[in-house]
Amino acid sequence: MIEQSLKQLAAGLAAKQFSSLELTQAFLDRIEALNPALNAFISVDRAGALAQAQAADAARAAGNAGPLSGIPIAHKDIFCTEGLRTTCASKMLDNFVSPYDATVVARLKAAGTVMLGKTNCDEFAMGSTNENSYYGPAKNPWDCSRVPGGSSGGSAAAVAARLAPGVTGTDTGGSIRQPASFCGVTGLKPTYGAVSRWGMVAYASSLDQGGPLAQTAEDCAILLNAFAGFDEKDSTSAERPAEDYTRLLAQAPADPSKPLAGVRLGVPKEYFGDGLADDVRKAVEAALAEMEKLGAVRVEVSLPKTELSIPAYYVIAPAEASSNLSRFDGVRYGHRAAEYSDLMDMYCKSRAEGFGGEVKRRIMVGTYVLSHGYYDAYYLQALKLRRLIAEDFATALKQCDVLVGPVCPGTAWPLGQMADDPVRMYLADIYTVSLNLAGLPGMSVPCGFGAGGLPVGMQLIGNYFAEARLLEIAHRFQQATDFHLRAPDL
Repeated sequence: MIEQSLKQLAAGLAAKQFSSLELTQAFLDRIEALNPALNAFISVDRAGALAQAQAADAARAAGNAGPLSGIPIAHKDIFCTEGLRTTCASKMLDNFVSPYDATVVARLKAAGTVMLGKTNCDEFAMGSTNENSYYGPAKNPWDCSRVPGGSSGGSAAAVAARLAPGVTGTDTGGSIRQPASFCGVTGLKPTYGAVSRWGMVAYASSLDQGGPLAQTAEDCAILLNAFAGFDEKDSTSAERPAEDYTRLLAQAPADPSKPLAGVRLGVPKEYFGDGLADDVRKAVEAALAEMEKLGAVRVEVSLPKTELSIPAYYVIAPAEASSNLSRFDGVRYGHRAAEYSDLMDMYCKSRAEGFGGEVKRRIMVGTYVLSHGYYDAYYLQALKLRRLIAEDFATALKQCDVLVGPVCPGTAWPLGQMADDPVRMYLADIYTVSLNLAGLPGMSVPCGFGAGGLPVGMQLIGNYFAEARLLEIAHRFQQATDFHLRAPDL
């Protein structure tokens, strides 16, 4: 059962080949066996999951089942969950139990899913390796000596290791796409505003976006159907009609031998320059060749501001983090120092003890760029660059249907390799952060393997609210390849 996709599991439940209780038990047993080595989960709710599975079986017996009833999933530990702690992988929130569910969690719960637990991540979603977690790093299932990517590393590792058929993640600068690439799974970052941020603990409010990770593009579409859409509780939520993200997947192509006929693939020349590892280049180029065989047409485009996306992002994101994390002061909730002399001392000691090194670094950078005398020189200039980057994408997308390129310059690197060189780690986000600055949708699709048998992801970038089109193109590619079906030998 655990090897099947989310769609296959849903069909199996509908055909009564197995019950949700049996399915949930199988995943819980696998988590118990493998999580000590992988550290993909921070919290596992065995009792709650089994109770939800029994309720799903009862609903199905009564004829009240939906497409996701009884399907086990997991949530990145940055989504608030009622009754189960939400830590954000930080000592600051080690014992915090939310009194409510995030909108994403509530909608998936209403769809009948079973929550297995909460997955590991970089502290407050700040990082590209999952090494910044208070609970220790998650490990890459393809090679446990390597990082799974971040910040949604635990989510990607859980899907790759078949600990869950589908999970939620968040993407602020590549935190769904990069770990999906490193772990050989499919991950989608929707258009900013397509998914509610209510109940998703904020890192950088104008960049954060929740999305799904699963084995296939079809699974991601099914999950997105359940939790995307307007939310009146989120002021950044886009008020648009409800959408079926699976609608294009079910349509038969006019020419089955050329399912991508007429699709224009924009290939940014800046994404294939110096700095891109040879094994990643070969895998992505082979994927592009395969898509051309399926009828797609390759078009060279340019994104000239690509190299400016890193400095712009690492001014804007820390500035917003500095503001968002000011609420964690040890007064209302979160870690409070055991000993202090006065209120200011309590603030200082609680935050010094509660936050990890990377979070402190970004708070300090953000506070600096927002301070008097530096706001105009740094933050305001970064906002101007953001607009120019968005204009680059708008120009490029007029020439093609989707943009195609690598997700990351290399494959998963060894644990600890970049621990003392944060700037080098930041530069690994060169192909992903620009999408968040522009608010565009993008996804990582498994497209091959590099040196050492490590997975490589191909990035697809679409226009605003073009998730259905992205998912269709990814689905057609996956129908012709099997990279997304391969799993690590555990």
